[in-house]
Amino acid sequence: MSNTFQKFVIFLIVGWLIVFVFLPNLIIFVTSFLTRDDNHLIKIIFTFNNYLRLLDPLYLKVLLHSLNIAIIATAFCLLLGYPFAWYLTKLPINIKPLMLFLLIIPFWTNSLVRIYCLKVFLSTRGWLNNFLIGIGIINKPIHIIYKPEAVILGLIYILLPFMILPIYSNLEKLDKNCLEAAYDLGAGRIQTFIYIILPLSIPGIIAGCLLVLIPAMGMFYISDLMGGAQNLLIGNIIKNQFLNIRDWPFGASISIVVTFLMWIMLLIYWRTMRLLNN
Repeated sequence: MSNTFQKFVIFLIVGWLIVFVFLPNLIIFVTSFLTRDDNHLIKIIFTFNNYLRLLDPLYLKVLLHSLNIAIIATAFCLLLGYPFAWYLTKLPINIKPLMLFLLIIPFWTNSLVRIYCLKVFLSTRGWLNNFLIGIGIINKPIHIIYKPEAVILGLIYILLPFMILPIYSNLEKLDKNCLEAAYDLGAGRIQTFIYIILPLSIPGIIAGCLLVLIPAMGMFYISDLMGGAQNLLIGNIIKNQFLNIRDWPFGASISIVVTFLMWIMLLIYWRTMRLLNN
C-alpha cells in the first residue's frame, strides 16, 4: 500500500511539473522562433529575428540597467541580511522562533499591497517626509519616488527575507567546535569571522544572492510603481511585449534569454558548491 502511494505521489509531482513547468516553457521557447501576427498574435513562420532584435542598444541598455539595479539591491540585502542572520543564531532558544515568525509574517501579505504601502510611506506627503519635517531635519519634502533609488528600496523591502533565511540556515549549522578551537588557539573575533565563519557560510551567501538577484530583474510591478517609465527592468519589457504591444514572439525571446541567464547563475552556484564540498 505504501509503495502504491509512493508511486502515486511521484506520478502526481512529475505530472504537475510537466503540465505547469515543462510545457509552458516549451511553448514559450517555440513561440520565440515564430513571427508576430496582428490578427492571431503569432504566425507559424520560423525566424531568428526576435533574438537578433535583442542586439538593439535600447534593449541591451535596459538589460544592463536591470542587472545593475538587481546587483545593487542584492549587495544591500547581503549587507543587511548577514548581520541579522548572525544575530538570529545568537538569540535564546525561546526567542528565536518568535523572531523567525516575525521575519516570515510579511509573506502573508501580497507583495503588491506592500509596495503600495511603501510608496505611500515614501511619497512627498508620506509619513517619512512628515516625520522628518516635524522634527526639523529637513525643510521641504524629499523626492524619493520615481528614481532608481526608489526601485532599489522596493526590491530590498520585498526580497530581504530571501537573503536572511538561507544565510541563517547555513550559520545555524556551523560546527561550534571550530569556533571554540579558534578561540583556544588565540584567534580574536575578527580573525574567527574572516577565516572560519565567513568561508563556511559561503553556500548560504551564494544561495541568498541567487534568491534575490534572479527575481529582482523581473519584478516589473516594483519598477512601475516606484520607478516610473524612466527606470524599467527587463520584466517591464517582457510585460509590455505580451500585454501592450502584443508581440508575443519577441516577448518570448526575451523571456528565454533571461531564463538562460538564470540557468548560468544556477550552474555557477552548482559548480561553486562542488568545489567547496571537495
